[in-house]
Amino acid sequence: MKLKKQIKRPLIFISLFILPCFSIFAQNNFVIDVKNVGAEIQPEMYGVFFEDINFGADGGLYAELIKNRSFEFEHPFLGWIPFGDVKVQQESPCFDKNPNYVRFNEKGHRTGTGLENNGFTGIGFHQYDEYLFSFYARSISNDDNKFKVELLNAGNAAIGTSEILVQGNAWKKYTCTIKAKETEAKGKIRFILETAGIVDVDHISLFPKETWKGRKNGLRKDLAQALYDLHPGVLRFPGGCIVEGNTLKTRYQWKNSVGPAENRPLNINRWFYTFKYHFFPDYYQSYGLGFFEYFLLSEDIGAEPLPVLSCGLACQYESKECVAVDSLDSYIQDAVDLIEFANGKVSTKWGKMRAEMGHPEPFNLKMIAIGNEQWGDVYVERLEKFVKVIREKHPEIKIVGGSGPSSDGKQFEYLWPKMKELKVDLVDEHYYKNPEWFYKNAKRYDTYDRKGPKVFAGEYAAHDTDKANNLRAALAEAAFMTGLERNADVVHMATYAPLFAHVDAWQWRPDMIWFDNLSAVCTPNYYVQKMYAKNAGTNVLSIKSKDENITGQDSLYASAVLDHENSEIIVKVVNISSVNHEINIKLDGLKKSFEDKEVKITCLHSNNPDSQNTLAAPLAIVPGNYSISSEKNSFKLSVMGNAFYVCRLKIKQ
Repeated sequence: MKLKKQIKRPLIFISLFILPCFSIFAQNNFVIDVKNVGAEIQPEMYGVFFEDINFGADGGLYAELIKNRSFEFEHPFLGWIPFGDVKVQQESPCFDKNPNYVRFNEKGHRTGTGLENNGFTGIGFHQYDEYLFSFYARSISNDDNKFKVELLNAGNAAIGTSEILVQGNAWKKYTCTIKAKETEAKGKIRFILETAGIVDVDHISLFPKETWKGRKNGLRKDLAQALYDLHPGVLRFPGGCIVEGNTLKTRYQWKNSVGPAENRPLNINRWFYTFKYHFFPDYYQSYGLGFFEYFLLSEDIGAEPLPVLSCGLACQYESKECVAVDSLDSYIQDAVDLIEFANGKVSTKWGKMRAEMGHPEPFNLKMIAIGNEQWGDVYVERLEKFVKVIREKHPEIKIVGGSGPSSDGKQFEYLWPKMKELKVDLVDEHYYKNPEWFYKNAKRYDTYDRKGPKVFAGEYAAHDTDKANNLRAALAEAAFMTGLERNADVVHMATYAPLFAHVDAWQWRPDMIWFDNLSAVCTPNYYVQKMYAKNAGTNVLSIKSKDENITGQDSLYASAVLDHENSEIIVKVVNISSVNHEINIKLDGLKKSFEDKEVKITCLHSNNPDSQNTLAAPLAIVPGNYSISSEKNSFKLSVMGNAFYVCRLKIKQ
């Protein structure tokens, strides 16, 4: 093997990628059939699934820093500490769908009257960053009423201040910009009426001035950037179990999530009570991050949007509540109206709303999912109604059905034939299993029906000991994904789950990206997804050892693809053992022989498969890059133990 000369290569690179070459390696031979180009790989093959779990929306991706900004929680002051004379009112509200507001009655005492809010387990402030504070108010006493706004650190000291004068007895929006003088992870905000008078206040809001793409009502910049960097092909939203709700009343209703953010009605979050060991009675959905924002995000990160809608069944784990089959019209109409909202002309009702929200161009929605993890004949008979109407009104839209909550078993075996009968386009499969399951199931799709609906691996993650986001779990997923890639004629999409988790307020793990109020950390699982998504290719190529697919022999897994657009062959190799391997990879069937071409290699590796990235050590396990030279129509890859490799080689056919 010849190493390309690198200028100023850091020592850590040498220790990671050169020293193992002098170790003893097991020998292997892989052969890629370049001549016979296989199935097309869908552009949306590798994507992301967003659900508002682990405070992933409010308190996470959605950049709003104030909790319960409109006082609509079951306990209206949850998240707030009132002082002085502050009472909740509803008479002549500012917003009809969020009728609660607060009345400040300051009698001229030196202490003032006001509120404090500590956000979502504290508010994160970055030194020198600016924050946009806003609220709606009217002066009942019709005086000039002075308010002070303070950003506070954990020690209760002000690290940013501003003043606002409220005038007039009609509801009006007031805004100011506040700069933070220091960085604080567990801050809060204080809002004080300092002059005597009676003032009504509603929708108190605080956003970083810098949001993703500078959008109003925007997204947290670092978290959105992490999604963009993944290069995802599809974004599934908004869930998950929150689509179902534990009751039909608390299901996610997309029409409540569009229009002015101030007037989107609050909904309880499905995850606030589910796990008693992580009980969060302050977990609600403001819908500030709604379907319009999800469509925008999909567009921004280059992903196809895949909305999921209720099929008329509440969560079957927790409820038997369902809509009668002959009473589904409003649910089906929601699906039809959503397609109009996404794609309709501005002359239509819902296309007009999209335009009024700032996007007159259609979002070009191509697919829709009906139901999440439903099962049984109650699901099938309801899905059938949706399929019939959507096929009639929008035959261009692909429909995603489901195979239940498990990867096998009675319900799985029942639902797949039913999905074929209904002729859905894709079937959503979910699997949360231990790493061994993922190793064994690298061949899962080798024997699937090539003529039936395609597979969407809509939720999956390897659950190792304590459900840690360690390298072992990530490599298990990488090994499994070689089987997804090899069977791209059957598997059209795959999304890891869940996506986000707040380190101080989570209900479920593992998760792809962890964050606190100031920063985020990408897990080894994230880097596996990124390495696949950025190296997806356009067509499958056969790669074999001893005329067999490489699905765990000698603890190795492999797949190969052609990137037709860039004239490159991409090889992915996973080693789940601690044994090093020397692999000779031969390209069979090239029209033109070559040698001494550069092979670009990306490697994710650690000697310790239990290793994890943390907020304190976010770069403990990250991909490294280097190059080697090819030999005559082949190249030798020195594979370390506990590693995932992506190799790119430019060819001319």
